[in-house]
Amino acid sequence: MTPDQPPAGNQRDEAAAEARERQAISPTVVHEAIRKEGEEELGRSTAALGWSGLAAGLSMGFSLVAEGLLQRHLPDVSWRPLVSKFGYSVGFLIVVLGRQQLFTENTLTPVLPLLHEFTGHRAWQVLRLWLTVLFTNLIGALVFAWVAGNTEVFDPAARAAFADLGRAAADHPPGTILIRAVFAGWLIALMVWLLPAAEMARVSIIVIITFLVGLGEFSHIIAGSVEVLYLVSTGALTFGKCVLDYMLPTLSGNILGGVALVAALNHAQVVAGRQGGAS
Repeated sequence: MTPDQPPAGNQRDEAAAEARERQAISPTVVHEAIRKEGEEELGRSTAALGWSGLAAGLSMGFSLVAEGLLQRHLPDVSWRPLVSKFGYSVGFLIVVLGRQQLFTENTLTPVLPLLHEFTGHRAWQVLRLWLTVLFTNLIGALVFAWVAGNTEVFDPAARAAFADLGRAAADHPPGTILIRAVFAGWLIALMVWLLPAAEMARVSIIVIITFLVGLGEFSHIIAGSVEVLYLVSTGALTFGKCVLDYMLPTLSGNILGGVALVAALNHAQVVAGRQGGAS
């Protein structure tokens, strides 16, 4: 060994340290990061959750605007959705990067603390968060839809594009909407699961996942409600039909997809891994 060469033991230590840095984050680390965030969210006041939820509902309106404006300026050809659906991601980018409360994210984040410690008090905390965020998200969505449909902010061609998006969301049987909503809830909760490990790729993860939700026309309780409430605000659809045929099946599917297919399954794999390591 020459004088300038580091000892072999140091080389091995450096190699081991570099290997650890290059390893993918384990499911346990991701689980704990999201669980701790969920604990913080469950500890927030109802007022704080409500204002954040209202902001998120309003922000999701920009998914309607961005997609509608892209659709309005693109030719009516088969590939148009491959471009216009990128607009669907805009509202999600604002909400997620702005740390606003979106209901479908909360099918994972506060549910992990509940699965970790299933008590009546914890279940009430989750229910309080869900009801507060869902209600204020929908109020924000309704306000945005009403302004877009009943003012001159957007030209007639843009408003026609918004109406087309609303009809595309609503014109399906409730059973179809329910199944599509399961996929939307699944994907959005997966997005939340991926973000702690994404580091510099957070924007890419958000855009890719939400683009897929939009392109697949998977029903999302807030983004889709902005579209369908636009029809309600312009008199093209009754509020009762909006709630019964769109909102209820969409809400049910989003919860099922997020809680059962992401929160429960990923919690189970972490618990099983801990038990296997202890045995």
